[in-house]
Amino acid sequence: MSIDTTTVPERDLLRPLRYLWRVPLVVLHVVLGILLCALLLSWNQQAVMKNGREPFAHRMIRLWSVTLLRILGMRARRFGEALRDPVLFVANHTSWLDIIMLHSQRAACFVAKAEIAGWPLIGWLAANGGTIFHRRGNNHSLATVMQAMVERLRAGRSVAVFPEGGTGYHGVLKVFHARIFQAALDADVTVQPVALRFARGGRRVVDAGFREDESFFGNIVRLLGEAPMDAEIHFLTPVPATPDARRRMAELSRERIASALEDRQE
Repeated sequence: MSIDTTTVPERDLLRPLRYLWRVPLVVLHVVLGILLCALLLSWNQQAVMKNGREPFAHRMIRLWSVTLLRILGMRARRFGEALRDPVLFVANHTSWLDIIMLHSQRAACFVAKAEIAGWPLIGWLAANGGTIFHRRGNNHSLATVMQAMVERLRAGRSVAVFPEGGTGYHGVLKVFHARIFQAALDADVTVQPVALRFARGGRRVVDAGFREDESFFGNIVRLLGEAPMDAEIHFLTPVPATPDARRRMAELSRERIASALEDRQE
């Protein structure tokens, strides 16, 4: 697999200029996101897709997400088709932008670490977007999360999870935890793997995700100055339900995502 680990030339003379216009636009866009949550999502959180038609609130989430990617110099590119709600989306995880990327195509409820709930502003935005918070390493928390996932799925909402259990680095796809797939079995919904990758000229750019030991704020600052790239969202072939083999469901999902992450001949 050919991976582009460089993000820009050694001397990127345009980087300072990108900060000049991207920073104020991001601030303005975040303010619009706050208004969106306060005026729309706060009273329309339970809206679900009917007859394949997205609720207005979901379309607004997609529009806000696509616009944020564009401000950051990223073009959202979809490959394949997302199944109709409800579905359990399982995706690889390398960046905080993974949530934005999937939201640019489908407004789903995400499962995220509990620490995010306490982040200023971001935690409030995530909660209003229907995020299910999980305290890692806590079995009681996991049981509660699984119950919430099943309830959302049965109510008609799609749920998105990162089965790796955390962000990966340097393009490495970690082992998928199988227990999370039980929610799809209990709710009797389909599992659809989703491969998320950053690319330039068709070549994967792994450096767009978190670097090892890089902070959330540090990653944002770095991305604000990066050269344009594509944010690819690959909706892959659904994984058949196998009640007696959650591990097989996890392995098959991982295999399909790993294949989609490889560079293609264009």
